[in-house]
Amino acid sequence: MKHRIVVLGAGYAGAVAAGRLARRLHPDDIEITVVNADTDFVERVRMHQLATGQDLKHHELSKVYAGSGVRVRQARVTAVDVDRRTVALTDGRDADEIAYDTLVYALGSAAADHGVPGVAEHAYDISGRPSALRLRDRLAQLPAGATVLVVGGGLTGLEAVTEIAEARPDLDVALATRGALGDWLTAQAQRHLRGVCARLGITVHEHTDVARVDATGVVTGDGRVLPAQVTVWTAGFAVHPIAAATTLTVAGTGQIVVDATMRSVSHPDVYAVGDAALADGPGGKPLRMSCASGIPMAWQAADAIAIRLTGRTKIPKAPLRYYNQCISLGRRDGLIQYVTADDQAKRALLKGALAARYKEVVCAGAAWSIAHPIPYPVRRHRILATRAESLAATP
Repeated sequence: MKHRIVVLGAGYAGAVAAGRLARRLHPDDIEITVVNADTDFVERVRMHQLATGQDLKHHELSKVYAGSGVRVRQARVTAVDVDRRTVALTDGRDADEIAYDTLVYALGSAAADHGVPGVAEHAYDISGRPSALRLRDRLAQLPAGATVLVVGGGLTGLEAVTEIAEARPDLDVALATRGALGDWLTAQAQRHLRGVCARLGITVHEHTDVARVDATGVVTGDGRVLPAQVTVWTAGFAVHPIAAATTLTVAGTGQIVVDATMRSVSHPDVYAVGDAALADGPGGKPLRMSCASGIPMAWQAADAIAIRLTGRTKIPKAPLRYYNQCISLGRRDGLIQYVTADDQAKRALLKGALAARYKEVVCAGAAWSIAHPIPYPVRRHRILATRAESLAATP
């Protein structure tokens, strides 16, 4: 029988892992199934563009993996039984169950409300295509002079607020951030960011905690009211609770704890990549939830699986480190903050139109690599029968 590899989720991490596994292993020996709720690979790093009315290129998964041997199953994961090695699915009409020999868990994350009242009822987010389209429809309904407040001053918040302000200069757009604007960046980068916000007419509320969201805006921790006809919530992400409901070892965040090869520390037949995994980066610091982390994590997991299955022993190390933070500030401006391996800002940076083009190349390159998972002929290694039989039981 073929060794069954099931990949849950086809975001950046899951899609890359599946394509890399198809390149590394012989199709006569394996059966790779990708389970994803959407028919397309979704460029999550472009959801702020989708929300402001821009049309994005579709990457249909069945076409992405055409000729690779990877099978695509459109369904939503409802449960994982890591002791029986099964995954429960639903396509919205019928429930089903599939079995695996090796599982790659890449279900990603969604917007986190952090327990703030009113977020679920009144706020919008851009953590996925459905929510971005919901915000897109709402923004399109707003008349000139309407107020929009983006809560969260991280990378997602900065990209969202500048994209909205640039696309709709007729709106009154504001940003609420817990710290100072861009306070993790260099002083030069912060100055540029403030200049962009001023140019786009964005009101910035610094050192502002949001205690409650309602239909007409937010209430801050110190009792102030910030009015908003639309509140966009970008204050962090949380993983799906499915992993925490299993017997897998998970962190307090619900992320699956993995070793240096992205293998679960408690279940050797399970690998986790992307936002769903808690993996150590340089200096023992956990990798942050990001495309920049997810793709090399996928490389590492796929290579480790292929090498262990084919009886080889030396597992190469993927570059689990950071080089820069790429921030789009609308379509014509941006910031590229170069960072140390452990994600601390360095003096070097790019800004303005050059940075915007750089960011576009990065985004387009990531999407291209997923849309072309097998761009050239490679040697696909054969699985050793003894390894296939014993892999799940090997610590």
